[in-house]
Amino acid sequence: MAQLSGRHALVTGGGRGIGRAVAAALSEAGAAVTVLGRQQAALDDAVASRHAAGAVAADVTDAAAVAKGIAEAEAARGPFDILVANAGAAETAPFGKTAPEQFRRLFELNVLGIVNCAQILLPGMVARKFGRIVAVASTAGLKGYGYVSAYVSSKHAVVGLVRSLAIETAKTGVTVNAVCPSFTDTDLVRESVAAITKKTGRSEQDVIAQYVKDVPMARLIKPEEVAAAVLYLSSDAAGAVTGTAMTVAGGEI
Repeated sequence: MAQLSGRHALVTGGGRGIGRAVAAALSEAGAAVTVLGRQQAALDDAVASRHAAGAVAADVTDAAAVAKGIAEAEAARGPFDILVANAGAAETAPFGKTAPEQFRRLFELNVLGIVNCAQILLPGMVARKFGRIVAVASTAGLKGYGYVSAYVSSKHAVVGLVRSLAIETAKTGVTVNAVCPSFTDTDLVRESVAAITKKTGRSEQDVIAQYVKDVPMARLIKPEEVAAAVLYLSSDAAGAVTGTAMTVAGGEI
């Protein structure tokens, strides 16, 4: 399963958090990994740490920048066989205070960011009769959460996109899947916990306990656990797995 020698993988949002763990797992399995993201320093560190073979500084919502970066990466390391669409963001607000612009912003990043990459890479994958597209969605793509309606809406759209593309590509050698983690122990979550702790005076343990109150395992998911699921779905062994939303959620779903 873990032998990806000769494969070229693009990991968006690959400089930190889940994306960084995914890049490391794919690299360790033998793939040449290109990380794409907005923060040059984080991308450079991923390359320096040998979690990636190369980096592209681009915003996934900028289709022209994505196309340019992909072309440069393919010229350097060959065509992409694997796309891990991980770049995304979340914002919180009660529905009544969630402006239409917030819905548009999260849809453009969380959904169109995948579309911008997949529309470029999918034709080549189909022509070569092999490809793996894995979208990092969320349990928010499978259930509702309060005060994050824009985020939940966008992640439901990601799962719908995956299911639709899986049907279109079912006979081509390309598989399209989603991974849906629950709250994951990333720097972004830790920053959120720290902000709540500072604002409320509650302990870090209490805040995390609130985050994972619906998770039977009662803990945050590790980025490496999400990466392991992505690694499987990227492998030859997962050739019959398409259109699925794989949960990595400690029993929450």
